[in-house]
Amino acid sequence: MNPLEEYPLSTKTYPRGTRFRSRSVAALTALLLPLAAMVGLASPAEAAASATATYTKKSDWGTGFEGSWTVKNTGTTTLSSWTVEWDFPAGTGVGTAWDATVTKSGTNHWTAKNLGWNGTLNPGASVTFGFNGTGSGAGSPSNCKLNGASCDGGSVPGDTAPTAPGTPTASEITNTSAKLSWSAATDDKGIKNYDVLRDGAKIATVTGTTYTNTGLTAGTSYSYSVQARDTADQTGPVSGSVAVKTTGGGGTDPGTPSGDQVKLGYFTEWGVYDRNYHVKNVVTSGSASKITHINYSFGNVQGGKCTIGDSYAAYDKAYTADQSVDGVADTWDQPLRGNFNQLRKLKAANPNVKVLWSFGGWTWSGGFGDAVKNPAAFAQSCYDLIEDPRWADVFDGIDLDWEYPNACGLSCDTSGPAAMKNMMQAMRAKFGANYLVTAAVTADASSGGKIDAADYAGASQYMNWLNVMTYDFFGAFAAQGPTAPHSPLTSYAGIPSAGFNSADAIAKYKAQGVPAKKLLLGIGFYGRGWTGVTQAAPGGTATGAAPGTYEPGIEDYKVLKNTCPATGTIAGTAYAKCGSNWWSYDTPATIATKMAWAKSQGLGGAFFWDFTGDTANGELITAISNGLK
Repeated sequence: MNPLEEYPLSTKTYPRGTRFRSRSVAALTALLLPLAAMVGLASPAEAAASATATYTKKSDWGTGFEGSWTVKNTGTTTLSSWTVEWDFPAGTGVGTAWDATVTKSGTNHWTAKNLGWNGTLNPGASVTFGFNGTGSGAGSPSNCKLNGASCDGGSVPGDTAPTAPGTPTASEITNTSAKLSWSAATDDKGIKNYDVLRDGAKIATVTGTTYTNTGLTAGTSYSYSVQARDTADQTGPVSGSVAVKTTGGGGTDPGTPSGDQVKLGYFTEWGVYDRNYHVKNVVTSGSASKITHINYSFGNVQGGKCTIGDSYAAYDKAYTADQSVDGVADTWDQPLRGNFNQLRKLKAANPNVKVLWSFGGWTWSGGFGDAVKNPAAFAQSCYDLIEDPRWADVFDGIDLDWEYPNACGLSCDTSGPAAMKNMMQAMRAKFGANYLVTAAVTADASSGGKIDAADYAGASQYMNWLNVMTYDFFGAFAAQGPTAPHSPLTSYAGIPSAGFNSADAIAKYKAQGVPAKKLLLGIGFYGRGWTGVTQAAPGGTATGAAPGTYEPGIEDYKVLKNTCPATGTIAGTAYAKCGSNWWSYDTPATIATKMAWAKSQGLGGAFFWDFTGDTANGELITAISNGLK
């Protein structure tokens, strides 16, 4: 038995019973910033640009170096594409590049253009591309231009952005297509073209004011809007949106209840031990009727394959009648026992609930790098395990929790930005269209952070949804503080790290091209806390982690609601100071706020980590369910 796997973060250890998005995000950012040779580079502009481009030399080995550029939309309208130009000194050049197409012209003039998936940047969003340089790298770039304008954000005086086009109207709707029409935008320099957005992501650029979207799914709802671009390549505000539902079909994506949003909870395999939380508790708490999906966590990833995590808990543990979902005890000779059999019983009584098997997690993400060297073989191994005849009827999908592709978690991965896409493409090819294929993904929206490290937009086309881990941004892994909410919905004055909040994470995924309806907002059913705190408001200093039932610095909501009731909120998350301890956590009230925000963003729903942190009557799950109605 292995109920608690340890999660070493820095010099600390954390139990596997809590989901982590990894403090290595903050640690890596802190390490990189002192190395950053940030250069503000400008030259006369010929076209307006509400954006900046910043250069960083990240490493230097004498005969070569690694350089990167960060493009940030500093304006109030969406940037639909970007081109960065610069000159290098003699003897310095660009070798292999990633996340951009880089070409050379003239003596030593370099031009980088966005790829298909990372050209669109919403206001405040940023994207980073990099390259391995040749030569000493001693000289800095010069004569930088971003979309023909100054890289420091300058623009042509007097040039205004286009107006918003009229809200589209839909006609000629069929099972697989719909025609859109809109009234023209206006601009002082003239309109060049229009971007057509579906569910917030650009799907086409047209010169006229009509567009027919083909290849749609029958009986599926979509949302369309348009945005104009002028001859200086400035984009204006997005139009109003029109809802379109194709004819025929039977509903939304496979596994998603028609007319409902995803309400998903992680069930921890090891929770049946010290926490004494069993599948039956999902029923007795009233939660089974309020959720749509369960992610059973975790299976392992070893030797390039999906493997069993804890076989005893999964399919061997014998349940007594009082522990069993249906009140019937297991027998010694039945072919399947344990959590899998209990999940089977839960599904029989609650056919609305789908179950996915989640693989990886913080401790077991190290095997993904080897697995994706042969994505097809990896997908085959996962399929063979999930479709084992003993429990094939239990599972409706697979969830892959890789923390983190092409970035650092418990260890550092160098699989490359395409690895995530390649893995999900292989999974979809193997499991087929009617099987749920999902992933838990980073919420690090910092400039050059973990979202920037992988092609999540490319991967999303093969996935039903992405569980964005919008929690664990801050905690007592920074022992001296400052105190801060571990799951901030938005940024706020004094937030310890830019880009560490839910809104920025969701915005960055949208800007990368992930449809809003494929993004789920994450909720933690636990708090993070410090001790040695004298300041009641966020931002105070501390001496270490507050005591917790299972581990310092972490405590379940069901405990905190009584021992340290919330006294305030910051960035949509509750906090409280009790004696010298300071905690932040979500309550039914803050969850209601977050669910309303998720709906306003057009998200596909929400998920939580994990069932064991809720009260016996499922207060937090009820808040999610009610908030998403």
